[in-house]
Amino acid sequence: MDSPVRIRLDIAYDGTAFSGWAVQPGLRTVQGTLEDALRILYRDLPEDGALLTVAGRTDAGVHALGQVAHLDLRADQWAATTRRAAKTEPPDAFVRRMAGIIGNDADVVVTKAAIAPAGFDARFSATWRRYEYRLADLATPPNPLERHRTALVRGHLDVDRMNEAARMLVGLHDFAGFCRPRAGATTVRTLQRFEWRRSERGTFIADVQADAFCHSMVRSLVGMCAAVGQGRLAVDRVSELLEVSERSNAFAVLPARGLTLTAVGYPDDPDLAARQEATRAKRPALRVVGG
Repeated sequence: MDSPVRIRLDIAYDGTAFSGWAVQPGLRTVQGTLEDALRILYRDLPEDGALLTVAGRTDAGVHALGQVAHLDLRADQWAATTRRAAKTEPPDAFVRRMAGIIGNDADVVVTKAAIAPAGFDARFSATWRRYEYRLADLATPPNPLERHRTALVRGHLDVDRMNEAARMLVGLHDFAGFCRPRAGATTVRTLQRFEWRRSERGTFIADVQADAFCHSMVRSLVGMCAAVGQGRLAVDRVSELLEVSERSNAFAVLPARGLTLTAVGYPDDPDLAARQEATRAKRPALRVVGG
């Protein structure tokens, strides 16, 4: 029997109408929509069990421009992707045929497909995940075209205070004060980047990057900064939030609609397998989620 072929998929979606990434009975999810399409494209795939392994499972309402997943197929299945498009390479044919099944104007799209290099695992080979959070205050001109990807806070925000607070959290910490607890899951993370800027239209945009995120962590981080920016939380209290053992009620968790997964980072191809093994060994209980 031919060895399986691992396919890397780059995926984008508007999370507004999805109940998150992961399959849930009776609910529309990103994974469920993609796997339904895969079972139409490859009719001999198993009916039960997950087909896709994802870099980070996003919550309900969270968007993605740079989500990554992998799919394992038999070599003959992958070759058959071009059966009706003999002059098209399998990756391009895959993207086109998935769009034909899901719909060219759908709220989820596979933007790229490629045979993954040896040792690649969408989840465990990743070295970082990057999110953007868009936030408007009462001074930001309303933009109806941005309403599904920008959250609104009442009052006015000070971006300098928000950046001061953000800088205090960069590094390796236990982020229990910013995470929804899950049994058996660690809340220790390395926050690699956290900074705010203001767009020309006045929208506050956070750039947040870490090796991984625990449940609701990004929306908690930006919620804390919003509280500081509004003057409701003193900057000198931020360091105290790294000492608590459960999620703090000193700030509000901001809505999912402001959050977009923009990119996932991986090491060079020769280092993929080693990274995967190290991640599995270091944090076997790690849940890589988004939001």
